[in-house]
Amino acid sequence: MITPHQAMGLSSAHLVEVTDGHFLQGTVKSAFEQMQKAALRQKIDVQICSSFRSFERQLSIWNRKWKGELPLYRLNGEKLNANTLSDEEKIHAIMLWSALPGASRHHWGTDFDVYDKANVEALQHDFQLIPQEYEGSGPCAKLSSWLTTYAKDFGFSFPYAEYVGGVAKEPWHLSHTESASAIETQFSTERLANTLSESTICGKDTILENLDNLVYRYTFNEGKKS
Repeated sequence: MITPHQAMGLSSAHLVEVTDGHFLQGTVKSAFEQMQKAALRQKIDVQICSSFRSFERQLSIWNRKWKGELPLYRLNGEKLNANTLSDEEKIHAIMLWSALPGASRHHWGTDFDVYDKANVEALQHDFQLIPQEYEGSGPCAKLSSWLTTYAKDFGFSFPYAEYVGGVAKEPWHLSHTESASAIETQFSTERLANTLSESTICGKDTILENLDNLVYRYTFNEGKKS
């Protein structure tokens, strides 16, 4: 079991390198490599495009989106103007696509994003990590279909398989179910609140006022509380 400090992305001591600067927990790495080998036998090149992200990196993304330095989007892809949103609206707009620092599953070393690297490169596709690339004739459609059938055989699941009122659909996001579930069970919003209180995160007061619901709705993807 990882420490609360590690669960919030404040340390990477629980991780080992997989490849190309990507890091996961050791048991997760082993499961991923087994899945990767199985997929390759079907000519599917499963590669990681995002794994561990630290608290500071997630904080930078958050603050840049808050200030309008990075774009915000609606669920349908329509661009939003950050300057026209209330603090609460801005929080939800950011969390539709990007996690709250300290509450990102990418801190845990159990979750990562994948793509079919060989097919993307063969097609000379300008890869953007959007759902359409994993559907129909998209460069990662075969990968997505294979993972839907076989990922569970290697211990993986899709925490954001569908939009349920929290995070937008992410067919690329895999989670090592057993390892992640242990962290979810022990996750402390009180510790997270203390960490965020001491940070430079934009929108701090509104975040702290709504923290329990934000973690429930987005990190655990349980949708809106009734």
